[in-house]
Amino acid sequence: MSHPLFIYFLISLSLYSSCTAHRYTFTVKEVPYKKLCSTKKILTVNGQFPGQTLKVYKGDTIYVNVRNRASENITMHWHGVEQPRNPWSDGPEYITQCPIRPGSDFMYEVIFSTEDTTVWWHAHSSWTRATVHGLIFVYPRPPKSLPFPRADHEVPLILGEWWKKDVREVVELFTRTGGDPNVSDALTINGHPGFLYPCSKSDTFEFMVEKSKTYRIRMVNAAMNLILFFAIAKHNLTVVAADGHYTKPINATYITISPGQTLDLLLHADQNPKSTYYMAARAYHSNLNISFNNSTTIGILCYNSSSKTKTSSSSKRYPNLPYYNDTSAAFAFFTNITSLYSGQVPVKISRRIISTVSINLLMCPNNSCEGPNGSRLAASMNNISFVTPSHVDILKAYYYHIKGVYGTRFPEFPPLVFNFTADDQPLFLQTPRLATEVKILKFGESVEIVLQGTSLVGGGIDHPMHLHGFSFYMVGVGFGNYNVTEAPSNYNLKDPPYKNTATVPRNGWVAIRFIADNPGVWFMHCHFDRHLTWGMKVVFIVKNGRGLNQQILPPPPDLPPCY
Repeated sequence: MSHPLFIYFLISLSLYSSCTAHRYTFTVKEVPYKKLCSTKKILTVNGQFPGQTLKVYKGDTIYVNVRNRASENITMHWHGVEQPRNPWSDGPEYITQCPIRPGSDFMYEVIFSTEDTTVWWHAHSSWTRATVHGLIFVYPRPPKSLPFPRADHEVPLILGEWWKKDVREVVELFTRTGGDPNVSDALTINGHPGFLYPCSKSDTFEFMVEKSKTYRIRMVNAAMNLILFFAIAKHNLTVVAADGHYTKPINATYITISPGQTLDLLLHADQNPKSTYYMAARAYHSNLNISFNNSTTIGILCYNSSSKTKTSSSSKRYPNLPYYNDTSAAFAFFTNITSLYSGQVPVKISRRIISTVSINLLMCPNNSCEGPNGSRLAASMNNISFVTPSHVDILKAYYYHIKGVYGTRFPEFPPLVFNFTADDQPLFLQTPRLATEVKILKFGESVEIVLQGTSLVGGGIDHPMHLHGFSFYMVGVGFGNYNVTEAPSNYNLKDPPYKNTATVPRNGWVAIRFIADNPGVWFMHCHFDRHLTWGMKVVFIVKNGRGLNQQILPPPPDLPPCY
């Protein structure tokens, strides 16, 4: 009989071989999908929705040839992958590249470095990521092992949103009229709405488990505009990683996950195998005066010994989820996550940037738009609603010294100082400045960014803010106005979570820290795509250092051309 350790070695060797298949082809094309009683064409990669899972080892480099065979532009972003010195393959449209036009190809070089666990990939042009996305499983390179018990199986779990309309029509309508976009028609688990929606009884995700086995759920919130609560009835979940990095294990009866965030969860199949257990996801939405999808998506967890013919309601268990606007529950989960490692946080700061993140209004001729009082909805950071270039990307303009594409005067402090979280705000504060302003950082600077939410336009909302090119330490979070003299005394400088997406609470703030040691052009933006479209974004340019390994890599020869 073979020794169990030898069998494990063979499995690991096989996995290692499969994970170092360095080249992939992503063919982006339109494919008809039927959901919610109707059929529409959606953008897919290789005909799959959600897209395929990539598997790599820590430190791998992979090459992904994206072939655009659709009828619209596309780019691809490797979310949570820091891409050291390689902004050319980061992906955001007109920030680090011009789009891949229909009929064209581009080879992305994706360089993995510090990432330990689950990250993901998605399109990064307009709202194409609604259906163009997938997970990336990162494994420790042998002989390194996991810092938590090895699961018997691992399961991808992607939370998302579905519109019955073509998403391009949704974008065209709200950008033309200046109002809010139509909310989605369903939430999904691995692309399945679940039986609570029309015509979806057979379109429900099923998760089969075996009694006493442990399952590693690799999860991402790929929804376009919703923070989500998620739970599985009668089953606790153990969080072991967030945003591609290990965490101290915490047990949870529910989780809160913002758009763009990933979580690794251990599930122990330790319940009565004769019952069926439902998993559910629905919105966390702190401002109920703003429209949102308040439906629930359901999946099914059942044990291999369960009878599929059993229909008794007594054998089916529903999970308990916090109420939609339960901010205490949402942030109790967020703030309970800590890094597995201690003592890594930059203690001395050489650059502090404080930026508001706000919803705003722009005036329309004859009050003809569909925002409040005939205005157009907008969004900003430090009162600048970012205008994305349309003819050349910022990285190319920076690298080749092309003038007139962007300015360098993004302020380090809010240009308008007021009570950011007051119930009533003067109307003149609601109008932002339209501009393309970036922030220049010196190589090696210790940077702290404080993101301050405001109550402008409707009382405010949470903002999941994502930074490209870096992971950062989320050292502080609070409600109300940030106090520069008092707040830092309450920072967690020992073991704060190491993340790439931080959720700014409604009328509150978040403080993050990182070392600016990745030269290039790097995007920061709200991962609510409607806020991204409205202008809640900024670009950081990290200058080259002195060493050869502290400078931007040269551009690839097949960069998509700009027009």
